[in-house]
Amino acid sequence: MGCSSSLPESTSFGRLDGFSSENVEATDSKNLRVKLVLLGDSGVGKSCIVLHFVRGQFDPSPKVAVGASFLSQTVALQDSTTVKFEIWDTTGQERYAALAPLYYRRAVVAVVVYDITNPQSFDKA
Repeated sequence: MGCSSSLPESTSFGRLDGFSSENVEATDSKNLRVKLVLLGDSGVGKSCIVLHFVRGQFDPSPKVAVGASFLSQTVALQDSTTVKFEIWDTTGQERYAALAPLYYRRAVVAVVVYDITNPQSFDKA
Protein backbone atom coordinates (compact mmCIF):
# COMPACT_ATOMS: atom_id res chain seq x y z
CA MET A 1 0.00 0.00 0.00
CA GLY A 2 1.40 3.42 -0.83
CA CYS A 3 0.43 7.00 -0.43
CA SER A 4 1.36 10.00 -2.48
CA SER A 5 3.03 12.93 -0.81
CA SER A 6 2.11 16.55 -1.14
CA LEU A 7 5.85 17.25 -1.18
CA PRO A 8 7.32 17.46 -4.68
CA GLU A 9 10.99 16.67 -5.26
CA SER A 10 11.97 20.27 -4.60
CA THR A 11 9.60 21.60 -1.98
CA SER A 12 9.04 25.29 -1.28
CA PHE A 13 9.15 26.33 2.36
CA GLY A 14 9.65 29.58 4.22
CA ARG A 15 12.84 31.36 5.15
CA LEU A 16 16.04 29.77 6.41
CA ASP A 17 16.60 31.32 9.83
CA GLY A 18 18.94 30.01 12.48
CA PHE A 19 21.31 28.04 10.21
CA SER A 20 24.41 30.06 10.96
CA SER A 21 26.35 27.05 12.19
CA GLU A 22 29.82 26.39 10.85
CA ASN A 23 28.55 22.89 10.02
CA VAL A 24 26.31 24.18 7.22
CA GLU A 25 28.22 24.01 3.96
CA ALA A 26 27.46 26.63 1.35
CA THR A 27 28.64 26.58 -2.24
CA ASP A 28 27.28 30.12 -2.34
CA SER A 29 24.82 32.12 -0.22
CA LYS A 30 21.83 30.52 -1.97
CA ASN A 31 22.90 26.84 -2.00
CA LEU A 32 23.33 25.15 1.35
CA ARG A 33 24.12 21.58 2.39
CA VAL A 34 22.86 20.42 5.78
CA LYS A 35 23.47 17.12 7.57
CA LEU A 36 20.29 15.78 9.20
CA VAL A 37 20.11 12.65 11.36
CA LEU A 38 17.14 10.67 12.63
CA LEU A 39 17.55 9.08 16.04
CA GLY A 40 15.28 6.80 18.03
CA ASP A 41 14.52 3.26 19.09
CA SER A 42 14.14 0.45 16.58
CA GLY A 43 10.73 0.21 14.93
CA VAL A 44 9.46 3.71 15.75
CA GLY A 45 9.16 4.84 12.12
CA LYS A 46 12.36 6.71 11.32
CA SER A 47 12.74 5.11 7.89
CA CYS A 48 9.06 5.69 7.10
CA ILE A 49 9.45 9.40 7.84
CA VAL A 50 12.56 9.68 5.67
CA LEU A 51 11.04 7.79 2.74
CA HIS A 52 7.93 9.95 2.88
CA PHE A 53 10.01 13.15 2.90
CA VAL A 54 12.40 12.07 0.15
CA ARG A 55 10.29 9.90 -2.15
CA GLY A 56 6.72 10.70 -1.17
CA GLN A 57 6.16 7.02 -0.40
CA PHE A 58 4.82 5.15 2.57
CA ASP A 59 5.76 1.51 3.15
CA PRO A 60 3.69 -0.11 5.93
CA SER A 61 6.22 -2.94 6.20
CA PRO A 62 9.62 -1.22 6.12
CA LYS A 63 12.89 -3.08 6.27
CA VAL A 64 14.99 -2.85 9.43
CA ALA A 65 17.93 -0.50 8.98
CA VAL A 66 21.37 -1.89 9.78
CA GLY A 67 23.88 0.74 10.87
CA ALA A 68 22.50 3.69 8.91
CA SER A 69 21.10 4.51 5.51
CA PHE A 70 21.75 7.70 3.57
CA LEU A 71 19.33 9.72 1.43
CA SER A 72 19.15 13.32 0.31
CA GLN A 73 16.43 15.82 -0.45
CA THR A 74 16.69 19.33 -1.86
CA VAL A 75 14.24 21.94 -0.64
CA ALA A 76 13.66 25.32 -2.31
CA LEU A 77 12.86 28.21 0.00
CA GLN A 78 10.77 31.28 -0.86
CA ASP A 79 13.87 33.47 -1.13
CA SER A 80 15.34 31.18 -3.85
CA THR A 81 17.75 29.53 -1.42
CA THR A 82 18.11 25.79 -1.90
CA VAL A 83 18.91 23.49 1.00
CA LYS A 84 20.19 20.02 0.28
CA PHE A 85 19.49 17.80 3.28
CA GLU A 86 21.91 14.90 3.62
CA ILE A 87 19.82 12.55 5.71
CA TRP A 88 21.27 9.78 7.85
CA ASP A 89 18.64 7.31 9.03
CA THR A 90 20.30 5.53 11.96
CA THR A 91 19.32 2.14 13.29
CA GLY A 92 17.71 1.99 16.70
CA GLN A 93 19.04 -1.47 17.47
CA GLU A 94 20.91 -1.61 20.76
CA ARG A 95 23.93 -3.41 19.32
CA TYR A 96 24.65 -0.41 17.05
CA ALA A 97 24.27 2.24 19.78
CA ALA A 98 28.03 2.78 19.99
CA LEU A 99 28.09 3.82 16.31
CA ALA A 100 25.43 6.54 16.71
CA PRO A 101 27.93 9.32 17.55
CA LEU A 102 29.72 8.65 14.26
CA TYR A 103 26.51 9.31 12.35
CA TYR A 104 25.38 12.43 14.19
CA ARG A 105 28.82 14.08 14.40
CA ARG A 106 28.69 17.48 12.65
CA ALA A 107 24.92 17.19 12.12
CA VAL A 108 23.02 20.47 12.04
CA VAL A 109 19.58 18.91 12.52
CA ALA A 110 18.57 15.93 14.65
CA VAL A 111 15.06 14.50 14.54
CA VAL A 112 14.33 12.34 17.56
CA VAL A 113 11.55 9.86 16.79
CA TYR A 114 9.54 7.78 19.25
CA ASP A 115 6.32 5.77 19.23
CA ILE A 116 3.58 7.56 21.17
CA THR A 117 1.99 4.19 21.97
CA ASN A 118 5.23 2.90 23.52
CA PRO A 119 6.45 4.90 26.55
CA GLN A 120 9.67 2.87 26.60
CA SER A 121 10.62 4.21 23.14
CA PHE A 122 10.25 7.75 24.54
CA ASP A 123 12.44 6.89 27.54
CA LYS A 124 15.14 5.51 25.22
CA ALA A 125 14.97 8.63 23.04
